[in-house]
Amino acid sequence: MGSTTSKSTWTACAMLAVALGAAVSAPASAVTARRVTVAQASAPAPVPAANGRCISDEGADPKATPTFRTVPATAGARSAGADSVAPRMNLLAMVQSAIRRSNAVGAAKLLAEAAAIDIDEAHAQLYPQVGISGQIGGIDAGAPNTAAVHGSQFQGGLNVSAPLYDGGHIRDLTAYRSHLAEVAKFGEIGAQEQVALQTVSLALDRSRYTVEAQVYDQYARKMGCLVDALQQIVAADRGRTSELVQARKTQQQAELSRDQTLSQKRLTEIRLKRFVGDDLPPTEGITSVMLDTPALDDLLTIASRASEIRALDSQADALDAYVRSVLDGQKPQLGVLVAATKSAGAGTSRSVSGGLTFNWQIFNASNNYTTESARKRAAAARLTREDALESRKYRMAEVHEQAEHAMERARSVIEILHNSELVRNFTLQQWQQLGRRSLFDVMAAEGDHYNMRVQYVDALYDTQQSNALLWSLGLGLAVHLE
Repeated sequence: MGSTTSKSTWTACAMLAVALGAAVSAPASAVTARRVTVAQASAPAPVPAANGRCISDEGADPKATPTFRTVPATAGARSAGADSVAPRMNLLAMVQSAIRRSNAVGAAKLLAEAAAIDIDEAHAQLYPQVGISGQIGGIDAGAPNTAAVHGSQFQGGLNVSAPLYDGGHIRDLTAYRSHLAEVAKFGEIGAQEQVALQTVSLALDRSRYTVEAQVYDQYARKMGCLVDALQQIVAADRGRTSELVQARKTQQQAELSRDQTLSQKRLTEIRLKRFVGDDLPPTEGITSVMLDTPALDDLLTIASRASEIRALDSQADALDAYVRSVLDGQKPQLGVLVAATKSAGAGTSRSVSGGLTFNWQIFNASNNYTTESARKRAAAARLTREDALESRKYRMAEVHEQAEHAMERARSVIEILHNSELVRNFTLQQWQQLGRRSLFDVMAAEGDHYNMRVQYVDALYDTQQSNALLWSLGLGLAVHLE
């Protein structure tokens, strides 16, 4: 009886070993595509129907890595391959939808339009100004040797004035408003870029959690296969019950990780829908859009062309123009004035006058304080601009280092995954053929392998997120997507 039990136990174990080892013993197919996405690296491969639940779902050579490249920061999407066109268009459509729907972008756009109107308002001071006046009432007037006038009277007047020379005050005031309009316009661009970055970041996180959930699901199904086989073994050998309990616990942990990841995905989709609406495109291939890392030297060169830096430039220029307009206001002012008045009713009269007007403000103590404070603000704006530019360059260098490190981490994990595949194979063979390993060793090797796969996903998507931030810190994500 003992011999029969031992034989049944070994038969069940051998069947399990064959099922678990089928994937690692078969040669992996080489992947020669220009880029391999995480979804491709995790996609299930066709398996025989008999052992479908126990065959490895990875289906790709773990050494097949995405092509990480460094590209010019101004190259944009032209450097991307044809395999990323559809995902890139999906991502661009989400960004454009988010910008259209954003109230923050809408508010920034209205402020830019209002600032443009302010330019016209300042320039319109060069045009003639026309005004009319009127009065209805009574009059009772008299003087020696003149007839008294009393009764109802109506008075009307027309005034036409125009500046001839103002020392450049209107010109510099218009320039001041023009620079403020540029600040508002760059503010609108900055608001659009913030929305674009948030949208791309959420889209990448959504894809990350989708792929991680697939990995955990494959892990749970592998452990489910192990549980089914161990149930057969335990039916013949009760002494193996602890291994069945351990396998069930590992399966439950994998399912819990999968469910937590799916919950994170749903939360990310809720946040993403706030930006782009309920119609979310598929996630397949999205990682191919952000694999290329901008060259750091190019980024540092174009840092001063970022919208935030250019806005600070315009703000300093606006304050300089304001100082000039205040100083211009202290110069002689020359204009023309034509006025006509007429009274009807009691005491009818009329008069017409015209000529040049002259005004020169010789002294106004407040002007000195106004100009001095404006100069201080202009100097402060330029120092702020220099500090922001320096901070941006260091931020670019920091994020670039993070992207490079994430790339290297992804490459290293791929190599570790290859060795992990060998460990799984050897552990399985030693347990199956030599009896030198326990099922706990088999499960530990499986758990380590799937954890490394999750680390690879994290490293790859960390690279994507860093690259997205780098493009945003440069000329903007639109340059890369359009």
